Amino acid sequence: MDAPWFDPVTFGAWFGAIVGGGGGALCGIWGALCGILSPRGKGRKVILGGMFMFVIIGLILSGVGLFALISGQPYGIWYPILMVGLVFTIIPGALIPVIRKNYQEAENRRIAAESIRVG
Repeated sequence: MDAPWFDPVTFGAWFGAIVGGGGGALCGIWGALCGILSPRGKGRKVILGGMFMFVIIGLILSGVGLFALISGQPYGIWYPILMVGLVFTIIPGALIPVIRKNYQEAENRRIAAESIRVG
């Protein structure tokens, strides 16, 4: 094992507070926006783009966390990075198909309403 990248106790506390807490709050706010906008069919590119950004950030953090684990870094270094990365990858990644379905249903409702008006 090489020397730890950072002080494990300090890093775990700060990383968990800033990235875990702040990122988790941002992810929750984004989820609320998804719940409000997707059934209405609004903001599709922004909402799905943000979800993909969470997944990409999660994959990067997961890779760094796995590298830290494999390279023998202490638990206080690899665990917070890997945990935040997995959460940011799994939760938004699992919700992307649901959000797409909501947008598709909104589009179908719009088309049905338009055909009733015209028809």
